[in-house]
Amino acid sequence: MSTAIKLEFAEKYDLQHAIEYLLKHQDGFARRLSHKRDVQLARKALALAGDPGVVLDLPCGAGRFWPLLAEKHNRMIIGADNSASMLEVASIAQPADVVKRVRHLQTSAFDIDLPDNAVDSIFCMRLLHHIGDATHRMALLKEFHRVSRDSVIVSLWVDGNVKAWRRKRLERHRVEDAGADGYQNRFVLPAATVEAEFEKAGFSVQQHLDFIPLYAMWRVYILRKR
Repeated sequence: MSTAIKLEFAEKYDLQHAIEYLLKHQDGFARRLSHKRDVQLARKALALAGDPGVVLDLPCGAGRFWPLLAEKHNRMIIGADNSASMLEVASIAQPADVVKRVRHLQTSAFDIDLPDNAVDSIFCMRLLHHIGDATHRMALLKEFHRVSRDSVIVSLWVDGNVKAWRRKRLERHRVEDAGADGYQNRFVLPAATVEAEFEKAGFSVQQHLDFIPLYAMWRVYILRKR
């Protein structure tokens, strides 16, 4: 797999940005409630995937899902991120008894530094909605297919809900009113499109879980390797 694919936003995560990312999910009641719902969905997704014993958390960010992943006492956790600063912050921010169970790995999601079928499941939260290029998404999904032995848990934004409709209207007005240069780092994907991409990459969709059905854009997919 080529290492040439780099997401523009990913280059910003120096130590200061990594700390800000950690604090963002703790900032205010709404953020804390959102995190609680994220964890609830992720816990259910892990159960549906059969409570995998070896999990690659990629990108792990500041490790906010490590305590959840550590709930299974004999689970091997690999916390991986493209940013060394994220891994450094995660090691300080998360509980010490959790951190000591996590193997750290600095690597790109497009070129994972692990052998074929290295893990039971890849746990990928809040990355795919940053990838607007279909060829880049396919490169990432094929790399996930190579490294995972069984399943992938992935979250992204999908259409067909109130939030997606509102966002589309706001983005159209923003471009018309401000003459924006067109750069985006977050994308709402048609559910039919991304599900077809999953199939093309060699996965079948076992189930999906919506953050708030028909309202929120966030959806978690449980994929099985064919």
